[in-house]
Amino acid sequence: MARRPRPKLVTLTDAAAARVKEIMSERGAGFLRVGVKNGGCAGMEYVMDYVDEPSSMDERVEDNGVEIVVDAKAVLFLIGSVVDFEETMLHSKFVFRNPNESDACGCGESVTLTAFVDADD
Repeated sequence: MARRPRPKLVTLTDAAAARVKEIMSERGAGFLRVGVKNGGCAGMEYVMDYVDEPSSMDERVEDNGVEIVVDAKAVLFLIGSVVDFEETMLHSKFVFRNPNESDACGCGESVTLTAFVDADD
């Protein structure tokens, strides 16, 4: 029996990819690293950093014409996530749509994440 394909680690919307391209061209070089850290009232927060070179454990993700890296410690929390970029009159920010998110705080700055578990394993 053939295994079903695993979900993509992270995908980027057109708006997110365009913003990543813009940021990285302004910066000149390097990568955008996506991850999570403990914090906030719901338990975890998404983080984005610039790195000159990915660590040997980082996962490289190419999508929509850009390459980002995902912190190895965040992989199981981010599998299947979609990264978007939103602009309104009040803010411009990257937004994560994460199927592993089970709760979020009222202010929207932190989330509760459950590590991805493949039911077929």
